[in-house]
Amino acid sequence: MASVTITNVQKSYGAMNVLSAVNLEIPDGEFVVLVGPSGCGKSTLLRMIAGLEEISAGEIRIGDRVVNDVAPKDRDIAMVFQSYALYPHMDVASNMGFSLMLRKAAKELVLDRVSSAAKRLGLDVLLERLPRQLSGGQRQRVAMGRAIVRDPKVFLFDEPLSNLDAKLRVHMRTEIKALHQQLKTTSVYVTHDQVEAMTMADRIVVMHDGIIQQVGTPLELYDNPANIFVAGFIGSPGMNFLPAVVRREGDKAWAELSDGQTIGLLPQLEISDSERVTIGIRPENIEVGGGTDLKAQIEVIEPLGLSTQFYTKLSGHQTCIFAMGRTDRQPGDMIGLGIKPENVHLFHGASGLRIG
Repeated sequence: MASVTITNVQKSYGAMNVLSAVNLEIPDGEFVVLVGPSGCGKSTLLRMIAGLEEISAGEIRIGDRVVNDVAPKDRDIAMVFQSYALYPHMDVASNMGFSLMLRKAAKELVLDRVSSAAKRLGLDVLLERLPRQLSGGQRQRVAMGRAIVRDPKVFLFDEPLSNLDAKLRVHMRTEIKALHQQLKTTSVYVTHDQVEAMTMADRIVVMHDGIIQQVGTPLELYDNPANIFVAGFIGSPGMNFLPAVVRREGDKAWAELSDGQTIGLLPQLEISDSERVTIGIRPENIEVGGGTDLKAQIEVIEPLGLSTQFYTKLSGHQTCIFAMGRTDRQPGDMIGLGIKPENVHLFHGASGLRIG
């Protein structure tokens, strides 16, 4: 096992800058997820760690070794791709052990490692099958087994669950997390799915336009997003945003929405009267009920059985509300909303950076 250190790494294609001065330290044994929208540079960064993309500037270390000019096969990494990339004419055992056979490893070592990995992944009864005889989840486990057999210093995952259906994705992400807890191998995982990031990562790296926006544990990013982009990307359903103006009077502070409705703020926040801000409120932090001056109109109701999602119009903006239980309310109804000041996130109107 080994750490991965990325120092001032840049990537350009001619005049187009894809990654800008990326700095990231991944300790030995950590599971790090790179997350962001398509085109943010996360897969490019992963491919540079693997050696599949050249670095325009900066340095990448795996352990104590600088690997900028080291060929992919000599970096002691294993990569699991979105496509399974299995040899169709080889059975499961041969697919899993092929990299060791290329290295001319002893037959006994190949058999031992393939057998061990197959048991871990529940593939021991499938070793004689061809890829076409396997389900999508089984093929993905074979691809993971092929990586495990190499016993690498670092695992690299490039959106490995994208081709699976929703139920199987949930199952496979649990398997990958459990596997990491067993092997304790440094892992870098790329996805655009923030739910995968939240449920699997020790730390999440949120990227946008080739720049790291924030690095932290899933709950650090959820509770204290650095800016509006991170706040909106992390969480499902996403955070609601409303433009507002701060009002202060004595030891009281509140946000005034565009239609004159108000939401209370914590008075100790360092923000001036009349300052324009964006307030952020997570759907689960909005209480549906009467006895409040804050009103919204229901547009869409999504019953989920255990819970209900409301899409409402609040101060001219669509606002999502997540509530436990069921409802007899209907689209078009006006409802009262309760929002506690400690659950309101504030962002500067111009920069989008978090306040407080």
